[in-house]
Amino acid sequence: MSQSILLIGSNGQVGKELQQILPSYGDLISVERPIVDLAQPDTLRNVIRSKQPQIIINAAAYTAVDKAESEPELATAINATAPLIIAQESQKLGAFLIHISTDYVFDGNGCSPYQETDVTNPLSIYGKTKLAGEEAIRETCNHHLILRTAWVYGTFGKSNFVKTMLRLGSERQELRVIADQIGSPTWAQDIGAVIAQMIPQLTLEISGTYHYTNSGVASWYDFAVAIFEEAQQLGFPLKIERIVPITTAEYPTSARRPAYSVLACGKISALVGTYPPHWRQRLRQMLKNLKIGQ
Repeated sequence: MSQSILLIGSNGQVGKELQQILPSYGDLISVERPIVDLAQPDTLRNVIRSKQPQIIINAAAYTAVDKAESEPELATAINATAPLIIAQESQKLGAFLIHISTDYVFDGNGCSPYQETDVTNPLSIYGKTKLAGEEAIRETCNHHLILRTAWVYGTFGKSNFVKTMLRLGSERQELRVIADQIGSPTWAQDIGAVIAQMIPQLTLEISGTYHYTNSGVASWYDFAVAIFEEAQQLGFPLKIERIVPITTAEYPTSARRPAYSVLACGKISALVGTYPPHWRQRLRQMLKNLKIGQ
């Protein structure tokens, strides 16, 4: 008998990818605002109780990192309270909960890839609320899988680093990009694919926290350079001539970000039997897909 999968946040970058992949793994129920509003707990409870899924995937979040500094209540409602409610309902149903979290739960003071067991210390409201959501799930729902990822960009959606760079690169000759924050750019399609790979293995034994990003590391500056090199080869319209590396201090933002937030992905690689593909290779494929879709 096919299992039912409830996908919350189906219109986000990862949610859109999951919408395409998951029908092969079960009966998919996709929900998005206004049917489910993560800031309105009753809408969450009502949907979960009426659908009674066997697997719940929460791909929704408040992700406006800087805006969260001035909207802590809303960020808390979506990133901390909503996961608690989903976890409570999952536990009652005996459903397995898959929840997406972030590298921003770490302070970035390290210099080697963060393991799942490393101490968290978020610097921003966004990071703190995402960590609170993780903790609520761990304390409430026995069958859970928390997937931390980082630097997500996707073919879908308007607001991600790749699409912003392409837009600015078509308008300007020079861009200044931060070179002292290090992480792993990750294609949303790969996050969707690894979640799908794990669905047949969902048992109490694998419950816990996992890290998944594309392999390799980069600064935002490195990432921008790569975007323009690949986009140029593919014939994207660009005016850009110079990319200037700058420090975090030269580009002040409301929220503090980790300087180094590379995640170690050995645990999930052992589980699914493959290591994540390199970020540059996946960037190239995403841009090809974007070009075809234009």
